[in-house]
Amino acid sequence: MTHPKGLYLLFATEMSERFSYYGMRALLTLYMVAALFTMDSASEVYGTFTSLVYLTPLIGGYIADRYWGNRRSILTGGICMAIGQLLMFLSASVIQPSIHTAGGAIDTSVDNSMALWLMFGGLGMLVLGNGLFKPNIATMVGDLYEQDDHRKDSAFTIFYMGVNIGALLAPLICGLFEGDFMHPGRFRWGFLVACIVISLSMLMFWLLKSRFLVTPEGYQIGLPPGKRPESLKVPNQPLNRRDYIHMLVIVILAVFVIFFWAAYEQAGVSLTYFADQQTDKTFWGWEMPTSWFQTFPAFFCVVLAPVMNWLWQRMGRFEPHPIQKLAIGLLLLSLSYLVIAIGVKDVAPGVKVSILWITSLYFIQELGELSLSPIGLSLVSRLSPRRFASLMMGIWYLSSAVSNFCAGKLATLYPEAGQVKHLAGIEISNLYEFFLIFVCMSAAAGLLLLALCPPLKRMMK
Repeated sequence: MTHPKGLYLLFATEMSERFSYYGMRALLTLYMVAALFTMDSASEVYGTFTSLVYLTPLIGGYIADRYWGNRRSILTGGICMAIGQLLMFLSASVIQPSIHTAGGAIDTSVDNSMALWLMFGGLGMLVLGNGLFKPNIATMVGDLYEQDDHRKDSAFTIFYMGVNIGALLAPLICGLFEGDFMHPGRFRWGFLVACIVISLSMLMFWLLKSRFLVTPEGYQIGLPPGKRPESLKVPNQPLNRRDYIHMLVIVILAVFVIFFWAAYEQAGVSLTYFADQQTDKTFWGWEMPTSWFQTFPAFFCVVLAPVMNWLWQRMGRFEPHPIQKLAIGLLLLSLSYLVIAIGVKDVAPGVKVSILWITSLYFIQELGELSLSPIGLSLVSRLSPRRFASLMMGIWYLSSAVSNFCAGKLATLYPEAGQVKHLAGIEISNLYEFFLIFVCMSAAAGLLLLALCPPLKRMMK
């Protein structure tokens, strides 16, 4: 199955941008806990940051649809993200070591206010840049094809591999700067690498965009509304009843996706704490950097994506409906947390368990992600009214904003030694009870979506 060359330019651009983002994310909570915040406060900041990362695409999609077009939005967003990574580098360059007291509080005698404000400035620029970048590059993938082209699902799966190759390489390379030494300034080199990669990516996109980002007929895509060829201009006509129904389907599915990402995004918070504190990561005297655990999901995704793509095609008429695939993704996510919950049952705080438990969790999670995420992007591309394509992609990412905020809140329930935490009157005192939250949440959402599949399928027709 052949694809336009533009797909591979977008693949490489997204891969580089995801390298930048995941390289920074792999170090972020470790950096904050090293000198700036307690574990609970770092979880709150992480959840707020990642939720804003997925909230601003709603604005970025609107700007692209109405004023700038996809290309200018992507380039502007990339420049903002490069500035953000540079500010993170400067923050880690001026930071001073501080001490955690026995109760987990930070020693306030060390003045790291400059590092703190530089970090918040960097995170703000990353939020702004991602908002302009993210909905537009995914929209351009769909624009390379005719509206009903059967290659779209395959194209988004290939594009999604770019996301995960970037996510795979980033923690490996940036994590090299995590090191064994105690000064938190060591993280600055990882942030600098992320800055360099996104800068080179934007240069490549700017040089090659006009050559490869074209329709099958040779028309340029991603231009501002006033510069589009007549054949690509979307008539300014009112939405019809079918358009409204299709947008409603997107919104309904986005609500269910919240439950998936709220559990999945624990990789950057509670699962990072678990990998750092309660996973045996020593091999023949060498201790694996904690941030490298975040390469596991990406590695499994890259390996499994071609397998899942082949599997869906081989199933022929027995292939599940896209909505059923989303439900399968939620149920697999639930299974992944059930596996690790069993693995840590009756394990005391501070006791380290085999690396196989968290590895199994990430393997099953990626089967779930590949059943849900690229299929969801393809559905949004297929169901969106053409003149609101980027805006609807932004709405789809809005669900990730909510889920990332929830992920940060749920991560504050991570049980620390001697502490009992509460969720809706239920005590959370150990890892087994903590992981069961995600088992129940994901399973309930998956089963409900399966039950709603028949009426949603009728609405999509």
